[in-house]
Amino acid sequence: MSDSIRIGIIGTGNIARSYARAYRDIPEAEIVGLCDIVPGKAAAYGEREGFPNAKTYVRYQDMLEELELDAVSISTPNASHGFITVDCLEAGKHVLCEKPMSVTLDEAVNMAKAAKKADKILSIGFQPRYDPNMMAIKDIVQSGVLGKIYYVETGGGRRRGIPGGSFINKEEAGFGAIADIGCYSLDMAMNALGYPKPLTVSAHSRDDFGKSPKYSPAWAPEDFQVEDFGTAFIRLEGDIVLYFKISWAMHLDSMGATFFLGQDAGLKCTPAGTGNWGGAWDGGVGSVTLYHDLQNYQTESPISLRPRPQNFNIFTEKVRDFVFAVKDGGKAPIPGEQIVRNQAIIDGILRSAQSGKEVDIEIPKI
Repeated sequence: MSDSIRIGIIGTGNIARSYARAYRDIPEAEIVGLCDIVPGKAAAYGEREGFPNAKTYVRYQDMLEELELDAVSISTPNASHGFITVDCLEAGKHVLCEKPMSVTLDEAVNMAKAAKKADKILSIGFQPRYDPNMMAIKDIVQSGVLGKIYYVETGGGRRRGIPGGSFINKEEAGFGAIADIGCYSLDMAMNALGYPKPLTVSAHSRDDFGKSPKYSPAWAPEDFQVEDFGTAFIRLEGDIVLYFKISWAMHLDSMGATFFLGQDAGLKCTPAGTGNWGGAWDGGVGSVTLYHDLQNYQTESPISLRPRPQNFNIFTEKVRDFVFAVKDGGKAPIPGEQIVRNQAIIDGILRSAQSGKEVDIEIPKI
């Protein structure tokens, strides 16, 4: 393989601007193809984002057939992640797919199976993992200092943060807040725990803000087709309970901290974001505190936050990790096979909320 990794970007909407910035900062990556189903959109993106020589397409299938690509970066609406990823893997391309992985568990399983069969990388876009303090949280949880962990609470909420556009269209997005920002909260907790297998889910969801004329000035209430709030009680292997809550809009400044309760200590973590769009685990960490006993005294030990290096960007680090995994023949930085369990929880939450009953989670063998 040459020093330059030839990449095609599929989907040139808002999130693709972040990918453009990242790829521009990685000399080893060469953007040679751009694709968007809207005629002219890929070409405009290429000119605007610094890829004027990239060949443009309306059909990604044509790009896969005509260009010699090493990898593709998928940043299309959620509902298309599954089939585009499978097609790209079957065409022999490594894939970096934006989160959430898919809409259904079956789609996620098919994606992971396709990657395994093709012996290609499938990595999913959870850039918060690259924040130094997210890494510190995982290190602490994995160190054993908490003892046997039995309860975890995670989630997030925005005072007013419904994104609108394709995010509220069920045909394109598949779901709302539960997967859009909820997948980050789930990954934060599950990654720290080592991604234990989910067993059951009991969940509830609502759409009060999205369907209210008072809070949805940018769209007609009847056009809001997904949930803006969700909560769930999830049983995990290892006798661990995970409580999850997420909201795109609410009359509150925060959904509270993420915390891990162990028999020997507890760990409390707050998100860094504030304001209408803050409060979700898609950014940095605000504080980390260890609660434990020291010589029979109840003790609170603040954990010093790790500063991000100068010019450090978690999104760029995510993309860089993928590019070098492809270049060096490495493993998927954020393996699709692992994130299947994240998708299984989301799938279970939606099924439980719709049925009003607890549901089992059964993940097929990959």
